[in-house]
Amino acid sequence: MKIKAAVTYSEGDAFEIEEVDLQEPKANEVLVKVVASGICHTDLIVRDQHVPGHLPAVLGHEGSGVVEKVGENVTEVEPGDHVGLSFSSCGKCESCRRGAPYACVNMFELNFGGNLNDGTKRLSKDGQELGTFFGQSSFSTYAVAHERNVVKVDSDIDLNIVGPLGCGIQTGSGAVLEYLQPEVDSSITIFGCGTVGLSAVMAAKLTGASHIIAVDLQENRLELAQELGATDIINGNEANVVETIRDITDGGVNYGVDTTGAPPVFKQALHSLGVLGHLVVVGATGETDIRVHDDLVPPNRTVSGW
Repeated sequence: MKIKAAVTYSEGDAFEIEEVDLQEPKANEVLVKVVASGICHTDLIVRDQHVPGHLPAVLGHEGSGVVEKVGENVTEVEPGDHVGLSFSSCGKCESCRRGAPYACVNMFELNFGGNLNDGTKRLSKDGQELGTFFGQSSFSTYAVAHERNVVKVDSDIDLNIVGPLGCGIQTGSGAVLEYLQPEVDSSITIFGCGTVGLSAVMAAKLTGASHIIAVDLQENRLELAQELGATDIINGNEANVVETIRDITDGGVNYGVDTTGAPPVFKQALHSLGVLGHLVVVGATGETDIRVHDDLVPPNRTVSGW
């Protein structure tokens, strides 16, 4: 079928809205009419190849829409269902079998490699195959995705706000609720108050943490973080971030979430941890260096990716 899509042909290219061909869904796949799509930093860094991803491709990985057709063996959704689209996972590796598809052994291949789960592509332009992104390619009017990628939502929910649940919101909230799991009266700092960071702030409020510290460079973001649950806010342009956090928490936070992808901020997040502190990094951070003994060993700190 003919659809409209925003195509990225090579590194740094502008998104070109063009007519492309989309194949019918195969077994275990669904065809979704895309109603809305968020745009995420990950779309931009793949377009610019700061993170390697298959090009040419149709990017977009925060889609929402209505199921129009299902392939053989699909059991989770049916035509007419309203759905959000999320990341791709294989469903077969040890992580997926343990209920942790976010740690799928095939995560990079399935989400950045350009193919759907069966190793083939569904999109093309004048005979040239186009890569699929995160198993959905939501910068398009229609998308074919594996049924593992789609999540049914109530039909009365506005689909225009469902898209970011598929990446930004679940990434930030999941880092807190699913991974760090702060205890009541613990302390946590969130670095970066965009979609991911603000989602982490809201999740932290649900845990009953006593200190929820938000760090950013923009006052409007910090004000919103405070509105959503931050107990303390720090403008990195105006304060020594590490010293301020240590003062607030009497020695350092129990938990940290770095959403910025900036190596200097990662170091601030690490150094603001207290003894036995745990930092989770969710931003696409470049090369950095740490002193393993000084930064990790005596204070028994942990750094994890999410």
